[in-house]
Order: sequence, then structure tokens, then C-alpha cells
Amino acid sequence: MQAPVSPCCHNAVMADRPLVILAEPIEAEAESWLGSRVQLVSCSPGDDEFANQLSQAVGMVVRTSTQVDETMLSSAPNLRVVARAGVGLDNIDVEACRARNIEVLSTPEANTQAVVEYVIAIITNELRPRIPVTEAVDLETWSALRSGTHAARQMDTLCLGILGFGRIGSRVGRIARAIGFETIYTDLVDIPESARHGARPVGIEELLSASDVLSIHVDGRDANRGLLGSEELAFLKKDALLVNTSRGFVIDTSALLESLMAFPAMHAVLDVHEEEPILSTYPLLGLSNATLLPHVGARTRKALADMSSVVKDLARHLGVE
Repeated sequence: MQAPVSPCCHNAVMADRPLVILAEPIEAEAESWLGSRVQLVSCSPGDDEFANQLSQAVGMVVRTSTQVDETMLSSAPNLRVVARAGVGLDNIDVEACRARNIEVLSTPEANTQAVVEYVIAIITNELRPRIPVTEAVDLETWSALRSGTHAARQMDTLCLGILGFGRIGSRVGRIARAIGFETIYTDLVDIPESARHGARPVGIEELLSASDVLSIHVDGRDANRGLLGSEELAFLKKDALLVNTSRGFVIDTSALLESLMAFPAMHAVLDVHEEEPILSTYPLLGLSNATLLPHVGARTRKALADMSSVVKDLARHLGVE
């Protein structure tokens, strides 16, 4: 029988392993896998423990809320790898990391399917309203339920506009086209016809004015901040369905509030918000034609596991795979 390792020997073994900070929770299996290979310390910015460990850490795992910026990096002289268990790098100063020879890792394909399913589910839910039957009903009530739940619009009579035709936007377009939507898109990149899945490229004004449903899928670059303000939203149809699962700051909230109040038939479904969590001061809170969701587009078990798998790339870069 193997003798137990004494605490001092255990500490020595841990000291031989690279120190990695887990700044935000990841899937338990991934955390356990990484913890068996490195000295893994769970702590968040603002904690005393984080400040104590940062100067010695060679790796860090973050998700959405941890800001990896100049201020943090100046206190992390030994940092070699930052792993984002997710897709976008909005919370990481990539240039500052590059200047310090710090590798930045992410999982760009991890949540594509999850978000696409989510967007299609939202659109379907909004365009096909229904009332479930929860108890036995008579013929008159049954007829009333059936007559009151017909859809005003059928998808193959509608135009779906996609703002941002990248990984997620293009797949939304492919599925929407298969359902029967006319599909159009606006993107900064000239996309080959073979990759458009039948969607037609248009300018942003035509995109906004022609779309019965507008789905937003742009990245977090600074130029996209306030991309849709009063001037842009004025092009929307007065009964348009607007779905945003990209970044909250893409839409000017005050301008959207004005549009929704002016046109009750317009409806916005927002999974992302400029400030999260939603506070009592949020202008759209309680608005009947605004559906506010808690940023869960990517939250399937598989997507979360795939995002957490970035720890394997981190271990590879640290030579402890």
C-alpha cells in the first residue's frame, strides 16, 4: 500500500506545477482536469487572494466579467497565457497581451449551434403564438381558443434580415431560408455567393427597412457601439421583430425605447444588455413589447462544456497536457 503524501511533500509537488488562476467558474469536469495538472487557484478580481496570486500566475482562465486590461497585466509579470472559456474577446485587451508575449486563447466555435437554436426558437415563439390547454373545456371555449391563436404572419411570407453574417448569422440564415423566409444580410466582408445560403447582400438601410424580422449578430468591436441609434431604428417596419443575441451596446437603448413606445406592434427580444445584470433603472424594464432575457443564448450543456475545453489548450501552452 502506498504511503500517504505528507502535507509538506504535497506542497512541494504543487509548487512544481505552474500556477493558474481560475477567475470565473467553468464546468466541473474541466476544472478537475486542469486542477490535476496545474496549481489551480479559484479567485476573482477584487479578492485579496487574487491580488496575492496574480504576480506569480503564469496562466489565467476567464469568462465574461473579468477585465484583462493594462492595469491587471501590469501586476502580472509572469503571465504567459489567458484562456477565455467563450467566444468573444471583448473583455481582453488582446494588443496589450500581445505586447507582453501573452497568448490569448478562446473557443470560437463552441457556442455557434446553441445560439443558432436559441435565435430560431425565439423567432418561432414570437411568430407562432399559442395558448396551452390546461383543463377540460367545452366546445365554445375550444373554438375560442383555436380562433384566438392563429398566427398573423407565416414565415414563408416574411423577410429575415441578418446584421452580421459570420459564423452564427450565416447559419441562422441557412436555417431561415430552409424554413421559407426570404433572407437578406449586411456584413463588412464580401461573402462569396457559395457561402450565402441563398441570402442576398444589401446595404444597412435596405436591411432595416425590408426586414420583417431583424436578427443581430455583430462582434464587439468599438465601431459597433451604438450601431443602431434613432436614425437607424427609424428605418424599421412599425411591426418589426428585432432579436439581439450579440452585444447589448450595439443598440442605443434610449432610441429603442422611443421606437417601441411609438409603435406598439414592434417587438424587441433582447438576450444581451449594455449593463448586466438588469437593474431597476433599465429603461426597457416592464415595457410590454420588449422581452428581456438573461443572456442565456449559449447556455446548453454541450456549449458550456465546449467553452470550458479551452483549458486543454491552456495546458498545452504551459507544457502540462
